[in-house]
Amino acid sequence: MSPLKIKKGSTSHSAYNLHSGYGDTIERHTLAVIVENEPGVLARVIGLFSGRGYNIESLTVAETDHEGHLSRITIVTTGTPQVITQIKAQLGRIVSVHRVHDLTVEGPTVERELALFKVVGKGDARIEAVRLADIFRANVVDSTLESFVFEVIGTSEKIDAFADLMRPLGLSEVVRTGIAALARGV
Repeated sequence: MSPLKIKKGSTSHSAYNLHSGYGDTIERHTLAVIVENEPGVLARVIGLFSGRGYNIESLTVAETDHEGHLSRITIVTTGTPQVITQIKAQLGRIVSVHRVHDLTVEGPTVERELALFKVVGKGDARIEAVRLADIFRANVVDSTLESFVFEVIGTSEKIDAFADLMRPLGLSEVVRTGIAALARGV
């Protein structure tokens, strides 16, 4: 007798329908976590991710309310919808966490990132680097006879595109801040 060849989730009428309600697609989410500004909070939040094998693509942290002693941690992470739901629930259980906002599902957001690029070159490559920087509205924040340091502010896609164009012109170093994000509107 041959074994049954049943594909996972092959039909909704099958007794062998093993398709989960969440799906297996990997999604990218931006989370804004409002926390107490006290020692160890960031370590607990990051420990949640590392202890469970979740990935952090971007992380920014800053105090947002000096009088209220609150900081905002902006985390960009990826996972299945089930994993993202689990991350939000587990973040909400940390004592020092006040609120967790999933900016990806709450509506339109404004996301920006700052990056510094060191480009080393002479002659035509140097001229081309300055020309491209002007197109990307990059600021020259340092200049020597052999290198430039450009500052670029924009979306992650803009930063990536600028890096791709600078590589053949002598890109030697890149520093990125990570994503800062806010929900649009009221």
